[in-house]
Amino acid sequence: MNPDLERLQPYPFERLAALTKGAQPPAALAHVSLAIGEPRHPTPHFVTEALISHAHGLASYPNTKGGLELRSSICAWLSRRFKVAPQLLDPERNVLPVAGTREALFAIAQACIDRADTPLVLTPNPFYQIYEGAALLAGAQPYFLNLSRDHGYLPDFDAVPAEVWRRCQLVYICSPGNPTGAVLPLEQLTKLIELADRHDFIIASDECYSEIYQDEANPPPGLLQACAAIGRDDFARCLVFHSLSKRSNCPGLRSGFVAGDARILERFLLYRTYQGCALPLQVQAASVPAWRDEEHVVANRALYRQKFAEFVEILSPVLPLQVPPAGFYLWPRLPISDTEFARRLFAEEHVTVLPGSFLSRDAHGTNPGRDHARVALVATPEECREAAQRLRRFIERL
Repeated sequence: MNPDLERLQPYPFERLAALTKGAQPPAALAHVSLAIGEPRHPTPHFVTEALISHAHGLASYPNTKGGLELRSSICAWLSRRFKVAPQLLDPERNVLPVAGTREALFAIAQACIDRADTPLVLTPNPFYQIYEGAALLAGAQPYFLNLSRDHGYLPDFDAVPAEVWRRCQLVYICSPGNPTGAVLPLEQLTKLIELADRHDFIIASDECYSEIYQDEANPPPGLLQACAAIGRDDFARCLVFHSLSKRSNCPGLRSGFVAGDARILERFLLYRTYQGCALPLQVQAASVPAWRDEEHVVANRALYRQKFAEFVEILSPVLPLQVPPAGFYLWPRLPISDTEFARRLFAEEHVTVLPGSFLSRDAHGTNPGRDHARVALVATPEECREAAQRLRRFIERL
């Protein structure tokens, strides 16, 4: 077996199951899970119908590169959404469909890391655990960038030592952030691009939460938008990862894309040809109208805003809450340890949240996730309202 498998830590939800094992929550209370970031809003009907009507695609092998119609619809969406001139995004060279951002974020490290040079992969902390696993299984060592409230939950690139930049081959960023909801401004994205030029590393920007935000007039910027703003027409060293899972409530469709530097994507396509993760034709057919339609995305955002407002109104008298600019998570600091909070909340109120320490690592003398919880407002408005009332009741007893 690959010895690097021994370096992997248990996935957060395995740890949560172990934490709550043996608990007997009140039988009269239905379980409400706010732990997993799985959208529970309805999938658009037109997406489902497109999937069903193209089921005959099962009779054909899909192309790893994906169909031109899908790639063209993705490029058109990127151009509209992130203010990139249409002529800069070539469907033949600048985009690859992928089976959701998770598999692509993992695979990019396997394709681009050179094991021969004691490589480092920089990742935010707390973070989506795929970043760490991808680095370890690519033969690299993760270097954690702690995210704190004092710094707006944004990575402090100025605090990274020169020796770390010298060994860095890949930087993962997540904007809007999971779990914090923080948004990297264009200025900081531009600074990271300048650092990538100076030290020759690749930026992998996980933007899967980019379409869920509070201010309809101010959508979060993206890495390709930063490239366009500084005239980086070739998107050198820059890759963005997007998905329909959160944007269109299609987590089971497993449809997303990676876009950016054509030179990197050419080599990544070679890797993926051997990896074998081509999107089935019926998935591609269902994805095209999802990327072309914005009406369902606007409605989706409105529903999340409603849930945030109600949840915070119920809980603010007993728990300081800060609504993040984007994403569908709350990231409160807790009155007791995060593991005790999550265990007791489940046992006493049958509500599940994820301890913040399960999403972070000890680094630079601290664990930035400790004594926090990730609360995913993915359930129905009624379930979220009920969970907030139970949370308040639980906190008032502490």
